Amino acid sequence: MSSLLKVDNEIKTKVDAFRERITAEAEDLVANFFPKKLLELDQFLKDPTINICELKEIHSEINLTVPDPILLTDIHDGLEGQNAKKRKLEDGAGDGKVGGTKVFVMPGGMMKSNGKLVELIEKVKPEIRTLIEKCNTVKMWVQLLIPRIEDGNNFGVSIQEETVAELRTVEGEAASFLDQISRYYITRAKLVSKIAKYPHVEDYRRTVTEIDEKEYISLKIIVSELRNQYVTLHDMILKNIEKIKRPRSSNSDALY
Repeated sequence: MSSLLKVDNEIKTKVDAFRERITAEAEDLVANFFPKKLLELDQFLKDPTINICELKEIHSEINLTVPDPILLTDIHDGLEGQNAKKRKLEDGAGDGKVGGTKVFVMPGGMMKSNGKLVELIEKVKPEIRTLIEKCNTVKMWVQLLIPRIEDGNNFGVSIQEETVAELRTVEGEAASFLDQISRYYITRAKLVSKIAKYPHVEDYRRTVTEIDEKEYISLKIIVSELRNQYVTLHDMILKNIEKIKRPRSSNSDALY
């Protein structure tokens, strides 16, 4: 069948070398890297930094002072009440909207992120990236093992396809963890901006602490999920390694 398509020998040699490299790397990942990584993450889950019981310890102080209230009277700048009301209507200030405080610069300079959460996020993100990359390698290996399409005797092929689907699902879930971290930063930034504009509204300040606590809990769940995914993939591939590597049995095997 290969005679139907002419392939350059040099390119074919390089492709075969790539397949061999992927095979060796993927088999090492499944046999050695996955079990080592799940043990590392299991140990990480016991670290004190990710097992804080009193969530107040992860709160970050928001250094935005509440300005003194401005008292409004019926007379401004020597104008009588009637003229003052007319002036406000002409200026458009009588429409009932609350404009908030104009923010030109933060009083204390740049508003810092929650340092404890940033430190924890910087530890978790590389683990997410590692899982995505390693899953991609193993997925490529299994896909290269899928034989050509034939009628019948496809039970082993269905196991290969199921394994590829599971690896693709793990990749997608890990990528969603990165999106979740980005959404946390965006949401928190918007809330801090609201506090700067409306410093007298306590609910905005409380919401920031709630967001921080939620992210801390989410990070621990993410680490737990990463560990569980390594366990699941390692177990699934080892249990089906024979069918994954040899999806179709020979005719001689079928006679016995």
